[in-house]
Amino acid sequence: MEKLKNYICGQWMEGTGNGIPLYNAVNGEQVAVSDTEGINFEQALDFGRTVGYRNLSSMTFYDRGEMLKKVALYLLERKKKYYELSYKTGATHVDSWVDIEGGFGTFFTYSGLAKRMLPNTPFWVDGDTQKISANGTHLGTHILTPSEGVSIQINAYNFPVWGMLEKLSTSLLAGVPSIVKPSPFGSYLTNAVFQDMIESGLLPEGALQLVCGEPGNILDYVQDGDSVLFTGSATTGRKLKSLPSVAGNAVRFNMEADSLNCSILGLDAKPGTPEFDLFIKEVRNEMTTKAGQKCTAIRRIIVPEHLVGDVQSALSKALDQTKIGNPLSRETRMGSLVGKQQYDEVLRKIDILKAETELVYDGKHELVDADYEKGAFMSPKLFLNDKPFEKNISHDVEAFGPVSTLMPYKDAEEAAALAKRGKGSLVGSIISYDNEFVAETSWKMASQHGRVFVLNRDNAKESTGHGSPLPTLMHGGPGRAGGGEEMGGLNGLHFFLQKTAIQGSPDILTAITKIYQQGAEKKYSDKHPFQKYFEEVEVGDSLETAGRTVTDADIVNFSNVSWDHFYAHTDATSLTGTIFDKTVAHGYFILSAAAGLFVSGKKGPVIANYGLENCSFFKPVYAGDTITVYLTAKEKINRGVKGRNIPSGVVKWLVEVVNQREEVVCVATILTLVAKQSPFIDLKVKNIEKILNGLTENTQPKWGKMSPQKMIEHLEHGVMVSLGEPEADKCFTPEEQLEKWQDSLYNHRKMPKDFPAPFLAEDEKLLELRHKNLEAAKQSFMDTLKRYSIYYRENPQAEHMNFVFGKLNKEMWELMHKKHFTHHFEQFGLI
Repeated sequence: MEKLKNYICGQWMEGTGNGIPLYNAVNGEQVAVSDTEGINFEQALDFGRTVGYRNLSSMTFYDRGEMLKKVALYLLERKKKYYELSYKTGATHVDSWVDIEGGFGTFFTYSGLAKRMLPNTPFWVDGDTQKISANGTHLGTHILTPSEGVSIQINAYNFPVWGMLEKLSTSLLAGVPSIVKPSPFGSYLTNAVFQDMIESGLLPEGALQLVCGEPGNILDYVQDGDSVLFTGSATTGRKLKSLPSVAGNAVRFNMEADSLNCSILGLDAKPGTPEFDLFIKEVRNEMTTKAGQKCTAIRRIIVPEHLVGDVQSALSKALDQTKIGNPLSRETRMGSLVGKQQYDEVLRKIDILKAETELVYDGKHELVDADYEKGAFMSPKLFLNDKPFEKNISHDVEAFGPVSTLMPYKDAEEAAALAKRGKGSLVGSIISYDNEFVAETSWKMASQHGRVFVLNRDNAKESTGHGSPLPTLMHGGPGRAGGGEEMGGLNGLHFFLQKTAIQGSPDILTAITKIYQQGAEKKYSDKHPFQKYFEEVEVGDSLETAGRTVTDADIVNFSNVSWDHFYAHTDATSLTGTIFDKTVAHGYFILSAAAGLFVSGKKGPVIANYGLENCSFFKPVYAGDTITVYLTAKEKINRGVKGRNIPSGVVKWLVEVVNQREEVVCVATILTLVAKQSPFIDLKVKNIEKILNGLTENTQPKWGKMSPQKMIEHLEHGVMVSLGEPEADKCFTPEEQLEKWQDSLYNHRKMPKDFPAPFLAEDEKLLELRHKNLEAAKQSFMDTLKRYSIYYRENPQAEHMNFVFGKLNKEMWELMHKKHFTHHFEQFGLI
C-alpha cells in the first residue's frame, strides 16, 4: 500500500515506520498509509525559520498576494482528481465543493485583498502617524513585519483542503513559512493538493513543509517567534498550549476547538411563515452537510416552547427525505463519517446524551449503493432536552456527527441565556422577521459567540448559511471554542505579524515607511509630477503652484454652479455670532481651485481622479485672500488590473493649501490612477524609421526563420489589415475565447516567441515576398504606416477584423501594433 510522503526541508520523504493505515470511509478499503517516523522535526523547523523565512519575508505583500492567486488558479485546473479523492472521505459532491473550491476561494479572496489594500513593500504601515512633539520634528507610527519564525498548523479531519488553505492564506500572505500537519484521516487528499502546490513552482523554497501523519515531538522544538495554529478538541488544544516549549517561549497559539453552536427560531416564526420553513431547512442542512462533521454545525436547536412539537415533526420529515449513501451516487445528499474510529466516538457521545435527554428521531435510512457494515454511515439523530436550564449535558457534550438537540425557551431573555450556555461558540444563528427580537437577542448572546448569523425572508436567497465561515469575516469564538481568531479579512494577518513602534524625524519616517510625512524634505524638479509614469513617481516628488487670489465673483459663481447657497457664502447679514467675519469661500471651491492650480492640462500618464481622503479645512478663505498649493507624492500603491484597463497604480498626493500668510487653510489626500510605463514602442513614424535604419539583409533573427524582408512585409500586411486593405473575412480564435484574447491586448505581457499565427499556414500568399528588396519593403511599410496614422484620425469610429483578435477598434489596433512591432523588432535585435 502506498505511503504518503512528507515534504521536509525541500525534499519528499517516506516515514521509516509501519505508519497508520487510512481507509475509504464509504467501503472500508485501505487507501494509503501515513507515516512520519524518522523525520528530524528540529531540522524541519530550522529550515523554515532560515530558508523559508528569508525567501518569503523578502517578498512584498503585493507579490505574495499575486502568488496566492497563481497557486489557486493552478490548483483549480487540477480539481477533478481532488474530487475523486474527496469522495473516499465520505464527502458528497456539495461537501467536496465547499472543502476544495471553498479552499481555493479563500486564496482568491486574500489575493484580492492584498492587491487592493496592502503595500508593495515587505512591511505594512499600521495606522496614522502620531505627532509627538510641539513643532512636528519628532513623529511616531507603527509598522508590521513578518514574525521571525515558522508556523505549525495542525488541522482537523473534516476539511482536508479548506482547513489547510484557510490557514495558509493568512500565513503565506503575512510572509511566514508554515509546516502543515493534517489529521491522518483524509490526509491523502491534503497530500494530493499539497503536492501540486509544490510542483507548481510558484512558492519560494522553504515556504511550506508537510507532515502527513503523527506529529511526534515537533512542538518540543518551537521557540520565540514561532506560532502554532490548532483545530481540534478543546482538551487536546489545552494540553498543547500548556506545553513548556509553547508556554515558556511565548509561542503564539491560536485554537479553534469544540463548539456547541445553536440556532434560535424567533417567537414570530410560526408554521406557515417563510422563517419557519427557512429554519427547518437550515437545521437539516447543518445536521447533514459533511454528515454533521463541521465545527460550525448546529448542535442546539432553540425554539419557542409552544412550537417544539411543530419543529420536531417538520424536521423529522425533512430528515426522512435526506438520502444517505455512496457520495458518487446522484441521489445521495449525505455521505458517511470520515471513518470507523470517528463513528465509534460519536456513538460514545450519543450514549452520554441519552443519559439525560430523549432521542426523538433516529431515522433508519436505507443506504444508496452502500453498506452500513463496510462504511462509516450514521443516520441523523435528534434529541429533546425538555428542561434545558436544568439538564446540562446538551450544553456540555458535542457529538461530532449528524446529531442535534431540540430545546424550548419562553422569551428573548431565555433564548439568549440558552445560547450562552454553550460556554463559547463559533457561531449562533437567529431566524426571525421580528427586528426587535433579533436586536435584543443578538447583542445579549454576542459575548459568547464568534459570529451571529441572522436569516429571514429578505436575505435568504443570497445567504451563505449558518455554517459557512467567510474569508472576510472572523472565524473563531471565545471560551470552549478556543478563543482563536482566523481569517477576518486583513485582521487575520495580525497573528503572524510583529507590531513595532517607529519614532523619528519626518525625513526618517518617510525613509522607513515609504510614505511621505508632513515636514519632510520635498523634491522639486522641472518635470510636472503628473507627467511621470507610475514607476517614475517617487515619494516626496513635489510641486509648488502659482498663487490665485479669490474674488467675490468666485464665491458667487461657485454658489450658482454648485447650488450650495449656505448662508455663510451668500448672506453677509447673517454672520453675527458665527466664526466668519464676512462671506467665506466654499471649502469645496478651495479644493477645486487647488486642483486647478496643480493639475497638468497636457495629456500624460495620469488617467483619472481615483478618490479623496482625509480632507480638512482649517482656516476660512475670504475674497482677497491668495492661495498657493504644495502637491507632494505621499504614497504609491501597486494595483492589480484585469480586463480592458490600462496597467496602472494609485498614487496618493498630499495637497497642502496655504494663504498669503503661509497659514494652512486646507489639507487633503487625493488619489490618482497613474499609467505604468509600457514596455512596447510607440508608433510615431520617425521613431519607427530610426529603428529600421539598423535592419539590413544580414541581420539574423534571435528566434524563428523569418528573413528581415519577410518580417517587414509581415508587419506591413498587419497594418494594411487594420486599414481594411484587404478586409479580413475570418477570425481564427474560437468565439468563447475571443474576449480573453482581446483583453490581453491591454496588459503589458509580451507576445510569446513561439506563437503560431493560425492564418499563416493556410495562406501561402502571405509567405511570398512582394517587394524587390529590403529597402523597397521598408519604404512601402513606412508609407503604409503614415496612412495608418492619418486613417484613424479621420475615421475614429472605424473597426476592422483581425485574424486572431477579432474585430478591433482604433484603441485596440494601436495596442496590437505596439505589441506586434515590439515582438518582431526584438526578434531581430533592433530594440
